Amino acid sequence: MPNQANHLAPVLTVRNLKAYFHTSEGLARAVDDISFEVRPKEVFCLVGESGCGKTVTSLAIMQLLPEPSGYVAGGEIILDGLQVLRLGPHEKRELRGAKAAMIFQEPMTSLNPVMRVGKQVAEALLVHRHVSRAAARDAAIDMLRKVGIPAPEQRYYEYPHQLSGGMKQRIMIAMALICHPKLLIADEPTTALDVTVQAQVLALMKRLQEETGTSILLITHDLGVVNQMADHVAVMYAGKIVEKGTRHQIFSQPLHPYTVRLLEALPGRERRGTSLRAIPGMVPKATQYPVGCRFAERCDRAMPACRTELPELAEQAPGHAVACHLYGPDVVHVSLASTLRPTAHAGSAAGDGGPLVELRELKVHFPVRKGVLQRVVNHVRAVDGVSFTIPRGRTLALVGESGCGKTTVGKALLQLIRPTGGSVLFETSGQACDITTLSRAQLIPFRRRMQLVFQDPYSSLNPRMMVGDLIKEGMRAHDLGGSEKERDVHVRELLHRMGLDRDMALRYPHEFSGGQRQRLAIARALAVDPEFIVLDEPTSALDASIQAQIVNLLKELQGERHLTYLFVTHNLGLVEYLADQVLVMYLGRFAEEGSVEEVFGAPKHPYTQALLAAVPRVQGSSGVEKIVLGGDVPSPLAPPPGCPFHPRCPKAMDICRKEYPHARRIGETHTVACHLGQA
Repeated sequence: MPNQANHLAPVLTVRNLKAYFHTSEGLARAVDDISFEVRPKEVFCLVGESGCGKTVTSLAIMQLLPEPSGYVAGGEIILDGLQVLRLGPHEKRELRGAKAAMIFQEPMTSLNPVMRVGKQVAEALLVHRHVSRAAARDAAIDMLRKVGIPAPEQRYYEYPHQLSGGMKQRIMIAMALICHPKLLIADEPTTALDVTVQAQVLALMKRLQEETGTSILLITHDLGVVNQMADHVAVMYAGKIVEKGTRHQIFSQPLHPYTVRLLEALPGRERRGTSLRAIPGMVPKATQYPVGCRFAERCDRAMPACRTELPELAEQAPGHAVACHLYGPDVVHVSLASTLRPTAHAGSAAGDGGPLVELRELKVHFPVRKGVLQRVVNHVRAVDGVSFTIPRGRTLALVGESGCGKTTVGKALLQLIRPTGGSVLFETSGQACDITTLSRAQLIPFRRRMQLVFQDPYSSLNPRMMVGDLIKEGMRAHDLGGSEKERDVHVRELLHRMGLDRDMALRYPHEFSGGQRQRLAIARALAVDPEFIVLDEPTSALDASIQAQIVNLLKELQGERHLTYLFVTHNLGLVEYLADQVLVMYLGRFAEEGSVEEVFGAPKHPYTQALLAAVPRVQGSSGVEKIVLGGDVPSPLAPPPGCPFHPRCPKAMDICRKEYPHARRIGETHTVACHLGQA
């Protein structure tokens, strides 16, 4: 596809684009002189960490920069032969939707909550194509059908809140493509989606691109998605493009140290037993760019010239350009790719063989009440009979799609939600204590031993308290750490151990970056010296480089303190790297469990196979037959009879529709709940 497109005029040409913002701290040069082209029918990817200018680039192309603070300070944007920056307000409105369309990162905030989704899809046709309302409705229903919305005639009249996350993203794609634009800009279109839904959306975008001939500018920080989708790639850092080339060139022979470090920061099974190459520091603020190379302060190959002179983007091979002084004429070229370093803390600490935590047939059912008297008419079976054991010093990963009950299991285990049935056994003084039978007062000693790190650290940290007081809060509650002065010393030591400055104890949460806030959340959990920590999606909102820092920190702490983790996540690459055991959940029930080698090396349940096949990878493949699941997870309010997965399972048999499969052991620690393979 890209070879044929090279002979055609670009759909989009960006030359020396500068997009700046007036801020209280000064002029922010968010996009600072970048150039690239998007050819017909190709996927061009912009990648980089948060704060590098990717989204601002897309907003500048669409002329959606927030006025009056944001503005295009220079350069050219040529879309389908039109000089975008010279168009008047009316012409720019005609451009959006007709020639260029955009899919935003969060569909829920991009869709009008009080307007039916069908009318939102049809709106672009009414504005740009001036068709009748009946014709617009028919075309919108046809587009809903093309993007895989079931019963489109019915869904046309529904509101956004009635749709799942995957369906809302499909609605956004339908809205963007209804007028067959020349260019589709997709800004992190799969960030908040499960891997199965992500696979559906990416496959849909590819198929519709082939049908309509639309070019795609894809903005993402997920290098696995880039490897799966891209024809050409540009790597952005601090408002600049630092490397540009074909997908093969970027992934097989990265040149810029930043690109190399991004690739080395990715977790995976092949990197078990090594520490991830995290990038130290942060992207510099757009108001405080250094004089020389903007990556110099974080680069382990920086030379004196890097701190005084900004490198220019120069071609090193046909189509492959890099902005780096290491490729100057007087520098001896060496490979930047480094061998990953083994570390004593990269694997889990050896368990002593005894279980610290054990769940037996845990159930959490939420009552559904209706009527004036609020009578219970049904139950949402969020967790419906889950059992597992975590040995001391080990990590159990709980995986599955959103809505399968992972977070509910974690909260019920900690008694933040009281279970409906089953037991939670916690080892104490050599004996297993069922903490579900304890009162609130009896639970207090266990609260210290069990801690939780939430998915979103910003919403879990009190914005009115300084971080030192936040960390000391648990110590005060459990009367730990001695005097206030001794606690202050302990807080500063914890901050230093988290890689933060000791004087940061006197700051507030809003003064920290996302990665720093997650470190604070971990420090708060560690302050009471726990034995067991539930990690609920602790890296889901972080860039790959910051994620690597947090993961390395968690592994080091586990080795030092002999911690036991329950790791709740949908990032399977992280599970392959970090976990010892894996439990796969579907619709509140157990599907498959075993060691990482058993579950990821030889998955037996079709759902596990579909999860693994859906993961976009940078290196190789999962080795699992490609299965793209259709539809969404059924409601736990009305689960299907038999195996709950059978409506989506490509291998379902008659017995799957009638009987729930009981768990059976197929290996030393490998267990599966599936009728396939049974005698």
